[in-house]
Order: sequence, then structure tokens, then C-alpha cells
Amino acid sequence: QVQLVESGGGLVQAGGSLRLSCAASGRTLSSYAMGWFRQAPGKERVFVAASTRSGGGTLYADSVKGRFTISRDNAKNTVYLQMNSLKPEDTAVYHCAADSVNRGTVLYGYPNAYDYWGQGTQVTVSS
Repeated sequence: QVQLVESGGGLVQAGGSLRLSCAASGRTLSSYAMGWFRQAPGKERVFVAASTRSGGGTLYADSVKGRFTISRDNAKNTVYLQMNSLKPEDTAVYHCAADSVNRGTVLYGYPNAYDYWGQGTQVTVSS
């Protein structure tokens, strides 16, 4: 079982940048495909980005494509989400999640595909 802890959230002006981190413990990160999801108040949790176990494959939601980048350092057991050109509509609690099923290069963008979740970090973008 893996434990996930997010950090790096905060308050930023529109157009600014943040980098979120997700630190894993308990098991090596290379055993999991990893995803980032976000949840705004009163809304469902939605997919943001995902990475294959090696980091060689990625998937992005259309709303963040070209602005956000997911990366990982398996040696440091950490996944990152670099967020640039932030918009007020990016405001949400951001969660990282781990998919323990070995799907090769296939990545899924729905929450039920992921087994383990962090508690989340708040990102607020002011206009």
C-alpha cells in the first residue's frame, strides 16, 4: 500500500505558476501509474493529468493541455504537476492518485481507475 501527500498549493494571480508535488511512501512509485485530479466546491472530482509508470507516457485533460505538465522522479518517489498560465477556473483542491494495475502504456482519466489518493492541496487563482 502506498501513502500519498500533496504539497505546493497556494494563492496565485491569474497568469501565474505553481508546482505541485506528490510524495509517495510505503511502496516504490515506479509500481504505479499516477494521476492528478481536481475538485472545485460543489463539483465532481475531474481528471487533470496522468503519467505512466516510467513517465514516458502522459495524458491531459483538454482544459489544461499546453499549460500543465505532469512529471515524475521515481528515484525521489515524487510526482509533480507544473501549472502555468493559471486561470481562476483552475481553482480547486488538487489530489494525486495511484493506479496499481499494470496497464502498460494505457492511462485512464476517471477516478475509479485509481486505488490510492492523497488528501489534496488547495490551489486558488485570483483574477
